[in-house]
Amino acid sequence: MLIAGPTASGKSALALELAQKTGGVVINADSMQVYRDLRIITARPTAEEEAQVPHRLYGHVDAGVNFSAGAWVGDAAKALGEVRAQGRLPIFVGGSGLYFKALTQGLSAVPPIPAAVRESVRARLERDGVETLHAELAQRDPVSAARLRPRDRTRIARALEVVEATGRPLPDWHREGLPPLLPPDEFRALFLAPERETLYARIDARFDVMLDSGALDEVAALAARGLDPLLPAMKAHGVPVLIRHLKGEISREEAGEIGRADTRHYAKRQFTWFRHQLREFAWIRPEAARDWLLAAIS
Repeated sequence: MLIAGPTASGKSALALELAQKTGGVVINADSMQVYRDLRIITARPTAEEEAQVPHRLYGHVDAGVNFSAGAWVGDAAKALGEVRAQGRLPIFVGGSGLYFKALTQGLSAVPPIPAAVRESVRARLERDGVETLHAELAQRDPVSAARLRPRDRTRIARALEVVEATGRPLPDWHREGLPPLLPPDEFRALFLAPERETLYARIDARFDVMLDSGALDEVAALAARGLDPLLPAMKAHGVPVLIRHLKGEISREEAGEIGRADTRHYAKRQFTWFRHQLREFAWIRPEAARDWLLAAIS
């Protein structure tokens, strides 16, 4: 069973309830909830919730790791095999569209990038600026350069890392992809789709609760590690703006306002991604989701 949806839509609670009813196992499909350093700011299930039913792939990666969708697929394949061997229902839940696309459609086969190559590209990014690297990418991988915005630092650096490390442009690797973990007849998929205004109100309220529940301390501990700001964990929603607040650049109120707005924009992008990229997901209102799931598994 696949349960997706925008942030703050109630996916985790729905998955927990389904696992309790079926004896299933909840498997994380959220790219930020994999990091052990970030429980509060990523709204990871609490320790009490994790104790109620088996949870897999939550908080199992250090924030200093440049964890990728390909690495997650490997972990997910292992978890899926173990859950099936136990005769339990695997329940994948999260909001990362690329993870679900890997499950149902497959993934490009980009090999791991050596640390030395990654550090070299990122040093040049800081020294020369993103426009210079985008111009270089246009010479070495014109297809990727044309697809990317000239100031998309992360994706430009990623495309250059690939061509630097492998001698081949990123689109070549995309054509030699990995097969999906789940063939079409082996899963049912739900996208939890609340009304936008209701969702945005939940996002705003949840961000405020995070701030009152230790998110600042969590982010302060992460910032103290001095990690590369381009690492995925350092870009989790709320992390950059709270680091700015901790540095004294903006007030707590300004940080909260920016954090709430960024999260609302992210939710909007999640709606768009699933609508266009993952058409196999049934869009279900929250009030109808429980009945839909029970009918699907029966």
